[in-house]
Amino acid sequence: MARRTARVLLTLSLALPLLMLGGCSSLFFYPDKTVYITPDQLNLEYRDVYLDTVDGERLHGWWLPAQGEPHGTVYFLHGNAQNMSSHLLNVAWMPKEAYNVFLIDYRGYGQSTGAPDIEGALTDSETGFRWLVQQPDTGPYYLLGQSLGGGLGLMLAAEWQDRGEQPPLTAVVLDSTFAGFRAIAREKLDSFWLTWLFQVPLSWTIPGDYEGVDHIDRISPVPVMVIHSLRDGIIPFHNGTSLYTAAKQPKEFLQTNTPHASTFVIPAYREAVVAFLEEAASNEESTTSGE
Repeated sequence: MARRTARVLLTLSLALPLLMLGGCSSLFFYPDKTVYITPDQLNLEYRDVYLDTVDGERLHGWWLPAQGEPHGTVYFLHGNAQNMSSHLLNVAWMPKEAYNVFLIDYRGYGQSTGAPDIEGALTDSETGFRWLVQQPDTGPYYLLGQSLGGGLGLMLAAEWQDRGEQPPLTAVVLDSTFAGFRAIAREKLDSFWLTWLFQVPLSWTIPGDYEGVDHIDRISPVPVMVIHSLRDGIIPFHNGTSLYTAAKQPKEFLQTNTPHASTFVIPAYREAVVAFLEEAASNEESTTSGE
């Protein structure tokens, strides 16, 4: 027992300096290079896309065309583990619903170069969206972010709206998303007895500029749907309710009952998201025609 305790304490003494030096980024990013599944294995058409970031990284993405006349394009930002090939099933159903889908791997994930961190991933998410809106006949544009991708997408949508960038987003969907980078880091450190004592100093190494609850109101008047599960064991349910409360109208909350980021295994939840996108597009069209 004594030896085991000593080993644990030694591991902690080695890990904490690394967390401090890395700004706690290791709490958010768990990339790998394994190819889990490709779109053709799901009988989906696709095209590889390679993008260069302003700071010299090269990103890999997949373009999945809609089946039939497209209703627009869903820009998908995936969660923090593995790479986009392991998250593909979350959006593989959307082409059949007549939506194009564009998804990318952040730096350090899959075929994308570099090493991940918060600032870099934010740059990557904007790089992907800027490429997308430059493609002809791909609008209207919808953003779907899951878990980490929701945190990144929320910031992208807020900045895009603030700057009056064109074309605008039509709707934003945030699934299983945390209320803020610093807040969830502190919550996770607090949940483990070995890191409980260090939750405050370690969490303060994360910039405080990216707390979603402080920025989600800036997305308005673009409609926002917040999705969160009562059974989410990774990002607790209160994160979703905090984001929804902080958001301005128009907004919608979809309470689910699946494990973390498993929303779209349930057909009814898919239908709810499609209905939300369709309503957002209809309202946007009505507003535009009335101007």
